[in-house]
Amino acid sequence: MSEALPRLRAVESFPVEHEGRSCIALRDPGGYTDAIVLLHGPLLEIVSLFDGEHTVADIQEAVMHRHGRLVQRRQIEEIAEALDEQGFLDSLSFADRRAVIDADYLASPTRPAAHAGGAYAGEASELRGMLDGFFAPPDGPGPIDRPRARQREGRGRPPAPVRRGQGPAPEVRGVIAPHIDYHRGGPAYAWAYRELAERSQADLFVIFGTCHAGMEHPFALTRKDYASPLGPAPVDREFVDALARRARQDCFGSELAHRVEHSIELQAVFLRYLFGDRRDVRIVPVLASFAHEAMHRGRRPDDDSRVPRFFDALAETIAAGGRRVALIAGADLAHVGPRFGDPEPVGPHELARIEREDTAMLESVEACDPHAFFESVASNGDRRRICGYSPIYALLRSLGSAAGRVKRYGQWPDPNGVVSFASVVFE
Repeated sequence: MSEALPRLRAVESFPVEHEGRSCIALRDPGGYTDAIVLLHGPLLEIVSLFDGEHTVADIQEAVMHRHGRLVQRRQIEEIAEALDEQGFLDSLSFADRRAVIDADYLASPTRPAAHAGGAYAGEASELRGMLDGFFAPPDGPGPIDRPRARQREGRGRPPAPVRRGQGPAPEVRGVIAPHIDYHRGGPAYAWAYRELAERSQADLFVIFGTCHAGMEHPFALTRKDYASPLGPAPVDREFVDALARRARQDCFGSELAHRVEHSIELQAVFLRYLFGDRRDVRIVPVLASFAHEAMHRGRRPDDDSRVPRFFDALAETIAAGGRRVALIAGADLAHVGPRFGDPEPVGPHELARIEREDTAMLESVEACDPHAFFESVASNGDRRRICGYSPIYALLRSLGSAAGRVKRYGQWPDPNGVVSFASVVFE
């Protein structure tokens, strides 16, 4: 074994049941390995000591002290070698693996559809059928009224949308949509995107997404078009470059976070479905990771000067451009249960508590008050693990004065890992 002090990378761990046994599963949120490793019993105990501080001899001694039995040196080395081969150890071989994967991504002209065939159907006709189905009542909002959403080629902007029996409807300026896998929360997307399709004339969509793996920088832009089974969602590179210049910070230092992050990908797919064959739209993908960092430091997001500079730059770039812009936050809400580190499965009473607390939090969202939203999460140390913390704050901060309405609230009620989400429309 080449590494004298084996160190497990910062990967995701969560409890699972496998063949009647309780295990800990390891998975890489950075996407440098597709493998999932299951650990239990003595194997789990050994791997828990792969912290970069214990030698193989130290691990042998620890197991002997706890259980009075000797684990052969070669057994520990083979465990470390197997984990290293799969990309789970922080090692020289992993550094080589990462360098190759990163270089391939940076050289690609597009950002690949990383979750096609997983979080959503990977074939175009099947994907369209899946998305069509999300609009069907009772879970969905009903089909899109296409005549109001259609822009005629060569005839200028589409007419203002009109509500049946009423005057012109207010234009939708932004939406919050989930980023949960389509098969778990697909209809909730439809409640947000139906409004966007019918009541927005935007041809540029700024998409704020959660970076689940965390980032060195608060924001990450990319110039790469987002590929999808329905065709690419093209990026407005001129807008991205102008935004990066005005922001006066490194907006591409964490660009690699876009490679496998799904929070923007799932929005880009939906936009392509809505507008791909109807009008020319472009996107500005913005991964965000600053709200939790501020909370853990006991500060507010704008205390980091890079955060307000970015929002000022975004407002200036929108004002300087000639496009109609709408904002999207790809954001889920609570993450509760053993899957996310809680000791007990989630029962009906806990589900009701989560909904009550989410509903109270969403009042600040509907009021478009970013500071009240931030405090509503920070006040209890984010005990529900709101993973849309940064993108929701970014959307509210960027909208300024607006009125929001929760169109749909939902939960994926797995007792081992509940995820909640909401669709919110802003006028």
